[in-house]
Formats: sequence, C-alpha cells, structure tokens
Amino acid sequence: MMTDNREQVIHNDLIRTAPHVISFGQLWRREWQVKQQGAVQWLYPLVLFLVIITLFPLAVGSEPQLLQRLGVAAVWIAALLSLVMGVEGLFKPALDNGTLAQLVVAKASLPLWVLIRLVIHWIFSSGIVAVLSLLAVPLFQLSWFETGILMASIIVGSPMLLMLSAVASSLTLSLKNGAVLVPLIALPMQLPVLIFATGAVDLFATGLNGLPILALLLAGSIISVLVMPWVIAQTLKMAWLN
Repeated sequence: MMTDNREQVIHNDLIRTAPHVISFGQLWRREWQVKQQGAVQWLYPLVLFLVIITLFPLAVGSEPQLLQRLGVAAVWIAALLSLVMGVEGLFKPALDNGTLAQLVVAKASLPLWVLIRLVIHWIFSSGIVAVLSLLAVPLFQLSWFETGILMASIIVGSPMLLMLSAVASSLTLSLKNGAVLVPLIALPMQLPVLIFATGAVDLFATGLNGLPILALLLAGSIISVLVMPWVIAQTLKMAWLN
C-alpha cells in the first residue's frame, strides 16, 4: 500500500508538471523512481531465483555429470518462475491508485508508458538474473563458455517471456483473484521459449551451432517488444473503463 501511494504521488507530480505532453524522458524518470522506491517488491523474485538454483544441487546430489546435464534447465526454470512471480504488481497498483486514469486523462501515450515500465522491470529482473546465472559455474560445474551462452539465451529470450507475462497480467486485472491466473495463462505460452533456449545451449555444449535458435529467440523478443505494448495498452484501457 505504501508503495502504491508513493507511485501515485510521483505520477501526480508528473501530470501537474506536464499536463499537455508527457515526454519519454519524463515517463522514464518517474518509472525509475517508482522502481527504486519499491525495492522490496523486485527483490523477492531475485531471492526466489537464488533459492531455486542453490537448493537444486542439494536435491539432485553432487555428481558432476548429473549437475552439468541439469544445470541449464535448472537455471532457466528458476529464471522463468522468478519472472512470472515478478509481474503480479506490474499494472494492478497503477489501476488501483488512479495512476492509469491520470495517464489516460492527460492523453499520455499508454503504449510508451507500458514499454518504459516493462523495460525498467526487465532491467531489475531478467537483467540481474542474467548476471546471477554466472553462479551456474560453481553450483552446476558448467564451463564458462556454456555459462556465457546460457546468459546470452536469457538476455535474448527473457524479453519475450516478460511480454507474454505482461499480457497475462493485464488480462486478469479486473478479476478478483487475477494474480493466481497469471502463471496459468503465461506459462503454457512461455514453454516453447524455455525449450528453444535450453536446446540452444545444449547445441553449443555438444559443439554444434545454436546461433539460429538464439537468432529466432531474439527475433521473437524484438517483435514482442514492438507489438505487445500496444496490445497491453488497449487491455489496460478496457480494464480502466470497466
């Protein structure tokens, strides 16, 4: 609740200072302030990621070959779960505290606002998770080469995962228990990304060329970033009107 209030104050100030046109820079600064002030919320998914990849070797044992075989999948599953967990509060607070209504009334570009909010969320979630994936070297005894490819797969694949999760989050805003439905809607759509990403790392590990798969993931992420903010913006506007 305190985070929602701080977000409302920040956006109230934005509307007052720029009632006619709200620029990219203004939206970026305000959303960055909101994210920094809600540090506890975005730290939870990162802690979940660390817990999963730390406990996984303890659960399957210390056999090197087994850890190496399961390491890539374990890191990707942890990254996927932490990302889905973090999207719960992407748009709900903005709808509840009136921020979304103020942006609509001020005729701000909702797709631009959605894109900025998602980019900042990606930096504080998947961006940090990609760096934390380096822990796969000591935990799963992966080589630095495999871990580098793993990090690259998270960087190119996670934007598409985030966009799909954001769509699911926006679709469930008007539902009472919508947060419970977000993983149920998002995960089936995200499974192909998980399969392709882990398959690309495995191809590199066996000496084959996994670049086409990484390029496919990158293309999917670029298309998602270009298209999904418009879809999410329209969904948010319908949720506000209802």
